[in-house]
Amino acid sequence: MDNRVRVVIAEDSVLLREGLTRLLTDRGHEVVAGVGDAEALVKTVADLAAEGALPDVVVADVRMPPTHTDEGVRAAVRLRRDYPGIGVLVLSQYVEEQYATELLAGSSTGVGYLLKDRVADVREFLDAVVRVARGGTALDPEVVAQLLGRSRKQDVLAGLTPREREVLGLMAEGRTNSAVAKQLVVSDGAVEKHVSNIFMKLGLSPSDGDHRRVLAVLTYLRS
Repeated sequence: MDNRVRVVIAEDSVLLREGLTRLLTDRGHEVVAGVGDAEALVKTVADLAAEGALPDVVVADVRMPPTHTDEGVRAAVRLRRDYPGIGVLVLSQYVEEQYATELLAGSSTGVGYLLKDRVADVREFLDAVVRVARGGTALDPEVVAQLLGRSRKQDVLAGLTPREREVLGLMAEGRTNSAVAKQLVVSDGAVEKHVSNIFMKLGLSPSDGDHRRVLAVLTYLRS
């Protein structure tokens, strides 16, 4: 399968924006636009939509001009609402639980939230971009750890064993069963059993299809 994707980058730091552009284009992806604020991001995507040339994914900073608070994530939420087919991957300097929850509270596909430090791991970042562009999820391990910590206090996951919580955390990062098995040094079969138990305990039926992986995470994000 061709993993090349079309990307729009929204980042007010020219140095980081150019760096991301070079990183993506060097790997064969197409950066169709790079902008420095949320208003320009929304307008650019609207213009591309009018031309019938929507990007596969938008990579956006959470904080952008003019106030450097939540413009980026607000634009990301709006784009997810107006253009459901676009993947949205937001980058943040710190774990900001409110923004992560807001971004993940809509559609359960094509969304990611990574800390900017994660960009230093080139392979991991590029994998996340492609995964989100293809409708998957990519959550930073630090984001997952904080959200799981909050949910434990609220007893949302009280029925899960410690190992099942660990598996759920890795699932939330966007890892496949095989990747989870490798991380935990267990068999694929053991992971499949844990995942099945998680789905059952969270009340996610087979009719929910492949989205159950994301719904399992959203179960506690929405609590």
